[in-house]
Amino acid sequence: MANSSRQIHRLNALRVSREVEPGYHADGGGLYLQISRSGSRSWIFRYSLFKRSREMGLGPLSLVSLAEARAEAARCRKLLAEGIDPIEDRKARAQAAVPDGLSFREASKDYIDAHRSSWKSEKHAQQWENTLATYAYPVIGDTDVGEVDTPLVVRILQPIWSKKPETASRVRGRIECVLDAAKALGKRSGENPARWRGHLDKILPKRERSRRVQHHPALPWHHMPEFLRDLGDRTAPAACALELLILTAARTSEVLLARPEEFDLVAGIWSIPAERMKMERPHRVPLSARAVEVVEEAMKTAGEYLFPGAKPGKPLSNMAMLNLLERMGHGDITVHGFRSSFRDWVAECTEYPDSLAEMALAHLVESKVEGAYRRGDMLERRRRLMEDWARYCGGKTAVVVPITQAQVAG
Repeated sequence: MANSSRQIHRLNALRVSREVEPGYHADGGGLYLQISRSGSRSWIFRYSLFKRSREMGLGPLSLVSLAEARAEAARCRKLLAEGIDPIEDRKARAQAAVPDGLSFREASKDYIDAHRSSWKSEKHAQQWENTLATYAYPVIGDTDVGEVDTPLVVRILQPIWSKKPETASRVRGRIECVLDAAKALGKRSGENPARWRGHLDKILPKRERSRRVQHHPALPWHHMPEFLRDLGDRTAPAACALELLILTAARTSEVLLARPEEFDLVAGIWSIPAERMKMERPHRVPLSARAVEVVEEAMKTAGEYLFPGAKPGKPLSNMAMLNLLERMGHGDITVHGFRSSFRDWVAECTEYPDSLAEMALAHLVESKVEGAYRRGDMLERRRRLMEDWARYCGGKTAVVVPITQAQVAG
């Protein structure tokens, strides 16, 4: 190539490290540093063959240096001089390395079919299928699983990374799982281009946690006594179910699917089996005196479920309590939000430790050290907490006995 020294190597390491302007920055000879609007950087080789313009990703700047990108671009130019398409050459080399070609779509189907029986519900499998079909397949569905690289994964994620953060996170994780499985089956080699830590976290912008967390609208804790008085005037089964949910700080599904045999009213304990718990661990709920009364009342009409629905053998609808809130003039809050009301009351009105409240909510203890020292479920300590909560909701002043962290650890 004539005057190649003037047409190539226009960039230098310093400029590459400092350049922030979105767009294509030419190094010459078809090699470009591409900077997206989100700030991610990658190498692109642009060329034309047989009057057809093409663009080939060479990898992200975080993994491919300027010298390495230049070397790959030089190899591609040599192929073009011989009339060989670099992209087709890469495909051929990938096929040679992996004799049995497998598209990403086929690999995803195989992965979903293999794991379908171990997932909690068919809905989970459908969510996998739907998200991959919507976001991944249009870009890499027909691509050989061995050819899926970082630029392709970034192309999938960039449009939704900021607009739909939770969806983007799930798509990334699912692509990573499919590619890991393909590697284990010998269908691809090398690092996983969808890996977050130490890879995509260097390319895609980090999101603030506060933007990712969506809180359920909750009734302020200081309105609870008035709300419970209003709820006590209601006779619908949903009112009884909602009162039990509030008094136990349980989740909606845990209450609706409760069965009479789970309750020991003499001991004042509700034992929820692991398969119904979000964390898949059995959970014992200490029942306050008022909660026992609510369960006793519900037992009078109980069937297979403590709160039977309109159809035989079915529990109360998951919309029943939400509709009740609408009728009570509280359409602006959610049923799940009552767990937040309880948590805020503990924090602002009592001296009970946070760990006790977290256990009452059936949350996993984040500290492994704390979890190792506390092997029990602090049932009796939680009983005092839930009794005080019931007294407060009933309009009485709870006598809160401080519990120190040392007592909790013991």
